Amino acid sequence: MLSIKPSGQNLGATIDGLDLSKTVGDQDLGEIVQALGRHGYVRFSNQKLNHFELKALSEQFGELQVSVQPPTGVKIECPGVGVLSNIVIDGKPIGKADAGLMWHTEASYNNVVGYVNVLHAIKVPVRDGQVLGGTELVDTRGAYDGLPKDIKDQLKGAIAVHDVQNYWDSASEGGSTRPPFSEEQRKKKPIVDHPIFLPHPITGKNALYVNPGFTVRIKDLSERDSEEMLAFLFEHLMKPEYRHLYTWAEGDVMIWDNLLTMHRAVLDYRPDEPRWMIRCQVMGSKIFDPAFAHAVGLADGTAG
Repeated sequence: MLSIKPSGQNLGATIDGLDLSKTVGDQDLGEIVQALGRHGYVRFSNQKLNHFELKALSEQFGELQVSVQPPTGVKIECPGVGVLSNIVIDGKPIGKADAGLMWHTEASYNNVVGYVNVLHAIKVPVRDGQVLGGTELVDTRGAYDGLPKDIKDQLKGAIAVHDVQNYWDSASEGGSTRPPFSEEQRKKKPIVDHPIFLPHPITGKNALYVNPGFTVRIKDLSERDSEEMLAFLFEHLMKPEYRHLYTWAEGDVMIWDNLLTMHRAVLDYRPDEPRWMIRCQVMGSKIFDPAFAHAVGLADGTAG
């Protein structure tokens, strides 16, 4: 049995006793999946993984997402592994400096939605003893639970539309150097529909599955009613009781469950304060397959 220590807050747990540079056994993997379903994210301290080891770890949870368009000038060392960094060497960025600044739920714009993000901290910015560059999350399961009953009743069975271009255009308007969203990208990433109340495949509990980054409207509502309802839901998600700040330490591997959280990167550090992470984005290709639950020992399909 793994040592799993809840954070005592609305999200998070720390798991000790695993070297993630090695293959995780089925029993341990099952316990990690259960912990994700209970706590939203899990943290592993004092790890040291290269790109290929991070990819191998991440692929145990499902198929990896490949970026719509890699950052200009950034060298891809290992396909499927992204670099998030503000570090520039010899005039060339080593990674993407502006990733994830807008609230979003990873890959909700795909037919097969995102399951987990796996990040490994190599360098963390620190100023005057204070760690900067955190990741802020929202407990979307808690946000669902906290909705008024009349809203739950009104939106039962409702479907929302998700569009990657919404995030892309918003980032560009906010000063990002991303090029305009192209027709080729649109062909690869058409708009998709997902339930507003998404049941978790392990726990069966609903989460509020909308986010400002990618959710653009609610089907079967008028344009005005859709805008007003999304504005209400986004404001509800931002209530302090659902928010959680993750503070990084160098060597951390942090895995969060996109099916019951949304997130953003906190840009509170300067360009001369280095932040360097490597990341994999894992799709829901396994977690929605009952065979995966059985393979990792979740025979009853629930994490409680």
